[in-house]
Amino acid sequence: MKIELFTVSDFAADYAGKLSVVGVFDTLFAKQAPIVHPHWCVAVKIRFEKIEEGQKRIRLSISDADGKAALPALEMPIVAAVPDDAPSATVNLVVNFGGIKFERFGEHSVDLAVDGRHEASIPLFVRQVP
Repeated sequence: MKIELFTVSDFAADYAGKLSVVGVFDTLFAKQAPIVHPHWCVAVKIRFEKIEEGQKRIRLSISDADGKAALPALEMPIVAAVPDDAPSATVNLVVNFGGIKFERFGEHSVDLAVDGRHEASIPLFVRQVP
């Protein structure tokens, strides 16, 4: 398994296997805390080898620098299916978030696990407007 894409963006969609991602970012700016961001997305593209086919469980979580969750972890099933004539295939995942409250400024972590195993993390910085 290989994580080919894992990012935060303004918009993401999966159109018949084509992943469209617009406005990639890693920082939110605000005048004061707490911060409520109206809408953002996490886009993921995972490549599975033939031997890895089958039902998988995805877990997406967001936490602050102290490990406090910004929201309950999201868990969802996916199926990794590789065509007979291909050595591997990808699964796209788009998760839309709205109204998530960040209690304070600082670095947050967006974490991805597959079948209970941590596979990737990306930072999300919440900073005060200079």
